[in-house]
Order: sequence, then structure tokens, then C-alpha cells
Amino acid sequence: MAGGREDFEAFVAARYDALLRTAYLLAGDHHDAEDLLQQTLVRAVGAWGRIDGDPEPYVRTILVRQNVSRWRVRRWRELTTDQLPERPAGGPDPDDRVLLHRALGTLAPRQRAVIVLRYFEDLTEAQTAEALGIAVGTVKSQARDALRRLREVVPDLADVLVSP
Repeated sequence: MAGGREDFEAFVAARYDALLRTAYLLAGDHHDAEDLLQQTLVRAVGAWGRIDGDPEPYVRTILVRQNVSRWRVRRWRELTTDQLPERPAGGPDPDDRVLLHRALGTLAPRQRAVIVLRYFEDLTEAQTAEALGIAVGTVKSQARDALRRLREVVPDLADVLVSP
């Protein structure tokens, strides 16, 4: 894709909401998702003239890799505590989306990226592998392990979480 500023702006205008949704699913927080997408777009604009073909897979790859990089930096800043925060009164939240969102937060970054790309972005195993820079077999094993973990964390959703 021979690209100029207008092409980049048109791409961002057309795909911003979808990219922000993916960033939110990866980051787990709306503010972090906006920051993640902003960092991704800054990196993408620098390479825009070199992107050949559809730019979305390229931008999505940047998004996933930026998220992993951010997670690695943050991981060392977290403080452990011996006291757990208070839990809300009552039973589990009836909204499956909220439960699933919380469960996604328990996955390792690569597993979360595989689940988001495979099942929320509806990419094939090959497309997911290409976006993450890993083998198709790794996508399969990461998806299997992540789905097993999600079933353990949210047993109420076990019938929804079908094996790949």
C-alpha cells in the first residue's frame, strides 16, 4: 500500500473502533487500551509507507506486541500483599461478559492474545500465528491451555467455551 498521511488517517477513521476493542480485550482496562492503541498508531505511522497490502494485520501485530511489552514492564512494578481486597457482596455477577472479561485477566499475555485474536477477532490459526510471530502449533496449544484455564476460573461458562 503506497501510503500517505491521508491513507493513514482514512485507515484510522475506518478501523479505530475495532482496533480499540481489540486493545481493550488485550489490556483489560479502557484507559490502558487507549494508551496501547495510541502507542500502536504512533509506531504504525512511522512504517506506513513500507506496508504492502492490507495494513490491518500489520497494525494488529504491533498492537499485540506493544501489549506484551507493556505487560513485561508493568509486571515488575506490581507490589504483592498478604491481604486480599474485599470482594463484592452476593454471588457471581450474572453478566457473562463481565465474568469472561475478568477471566481473561487471569491469562498470560500470549494466551490472552491468542484468545482475543482467534475468538474475538475471528482470525484463523494461521493468521493468529502470523500476527504473534509464533507457529500454528503454538497457537493451538496456547488456545487449548487458555480455554482450559478459562473453564477453571469461570465454570459457569464451561458450556460456552468450546474447545478449538
